[in-house]
Amino acid sequence: MTTAPASTLTAIINAHVVPVVGDPIPNGTVLIENGTISAIGADLIVPPTARIIDATGKWVLPGFIEAHGHVGIHEEANGWAGNDTNEMTGPNMAAVRAIDAVNIDDEGFRDALSGGVTTIVVKPGSGNPIGGQSVAIKSWGGRTIDEQVISDSVSIKSALGENPKRVYGDQKKTPSTRLGVSLVIRQAFVDAQNYVQARDAALEKGDAFTRDLGKEALGRVLSGELAWDQHVHRHDDIATAIRLAEEFGYRLVINHGTEGHKIADVLAEKKIPVIFGPMLTARTKVELRDRAIGNLAVLAAAGVLVAITTDHPVVPVNFLVHQASLAVKEGLPVQTALEALTVNPAVILGLDGRVGSLSVGLDADVVIWSGDPLDLGSRAELVLIDGLEVYRYSDGFGQVVERANRA
Repeated sequence: MTTAPASTLTAIINAHVVPVVGDPIPNGTVLIENGTISAIGADLIVPPTARIIDATGKWVLPGFIEAHGHVGIHEEANGWAGNDTNEMTGPNMAAVRAIDAVNIDDEGFRDALSGGVTTIVVKPGSGNPIGGQSVAIKSWGGRTIDEQVISDSVSIKSALGENPKRVYGDQKKTPSTRLGVSLVIRQAFVDAQNYVQARDAALEKGDAFTRDLGKEALGRVLSGELAWDQHVHRHDDIATAIRLAEEFGYRLVINHGTEGHKIADVLAEKKIPVIFGPMLTARTKVELRDRAIGNLAVLAAAGVLVAITTDHPVVPVNFLVHQASLAVKEGLPVQTALEALTVNPAVILGLDGRVGSLSVGLDADVVIWSGDPLDLGSRAELVLIDGLEVYRYSDGFGQVVERANRA
């Protein structure tokens, strides 16, 4: 199984096209050229040179986005040797970067394709108050990860609540309480503010200045370049996250938000988005006592911009769409569910100029489904990334185009 060059003109015809950002197009056509979507509509003229993909009876959607995953950084079936999720030798690890630890041959990426997931925002874990920098990548395609990067300027991962206080409490060092976790974050930002001020003054004078990678990263948060991805479950911890964000003026994104429904009106009023999930888990710790799939519908009904996460490998990444299906069962509107898999995470994390919908000029990350993807009986039958075929389901099994077979 090999792929055609990205410059090939491709036309997906006779499909039920769901752009997500607009109304569905019955008997629609999607034109792809040079790796991007060049046209979409019901009455398009297909150039005679186009490669035709007849999608009669199929649904065509943009590739889904896993907005908070650890694919490649917490590898499948490799135990400790493949787990580089947390650098837990210090509570402030703003300087570390997820991109430096992602194995793009991790089996999780193949699973992602089978679930129609074409973009993954890979983040450090939640063992530290400040965990490090995330990276948004395509689920497949490059010889190295650098060829799959959508953006390495996405966010810094942070954690409040049980995880960091447990990790450092067990080591008998700060932070061992919620008080200490907040202190670490607050002091780190004060230090970053001082650093940025001193750096800028030195640059203005032409003086030498010693760089600090962690403070530089936090300075990018303070300037608004990077989002602050806040791992948080309990409503009181969410309130702390809001307090810290307002104190320092950074762009807050709630990750998990298990009890966000308890202050949904506050989140909506302050326009703070929530990347919700994972949903298919037991209540394994105190913070998850009020975990419920229906909480997502409450957030959305209040006007909160929501996305959905598997937190892979907590839940397998290919189950992202199934979580959306179960959320619909618990009251989430169908359109909101599709948006939470596509355009919403793209907007939340600043990726909407590349991915998140079937729109002219965006990357041709397109998935052909056997039917409505929210129907548990539907499957991803063909996955294109940048216009290239990377996955096909046929004869009872899915087949990935391995890197060695790329044209």
